[in-house]
Amino acid sequence: MDLGESHEDYLEAILVLSMKNGDHNVRSVDVARMMNFSKPSVCVAVKKLCKKELLEKDTAGFLHLTKKGKVLATQVYERHRFLADRLVDIGVSRATAEKDACRIEHYLSAESYEKIVKSFALLGSQDIP
Repeated sequence: MDLGESHEDYLEAILVLSMKNGDHNVRSVDVARMMNFSKPSVCVAVKKLCKKELLEKDTAGFLHLTKKGKVLATQVYERHRFLADRLVDIGVSRATAEKDACRIEHYLSAESYEKIVKSFALLGSQDIP
């Protein structure tokens, strides 16, 4: 499913917050704060993600990834972690690696990503997802 960079970022942020705060403790305001976006912008994205059945919002206002949403969010998150960690491994500062990984993760094809992961596995890296 081609979501686009923005929606992938929202799913990833919700996944990270749910890992940190617990699945039942993520609200739109938390996402806005984490991503440094306005709450109205987050609300628009949440509605779109709910329409795509990737996210649910309960009556108390908490956000929950659906099974499909969690799979997609996990893929984006794992790709981000792998890329950021490899950039750090070659000497890039953590702050720069995080920013660059966020950009790269959206544009790297699945084929290229798989080949990069395999090449690191052949080199004996222990941190391959």
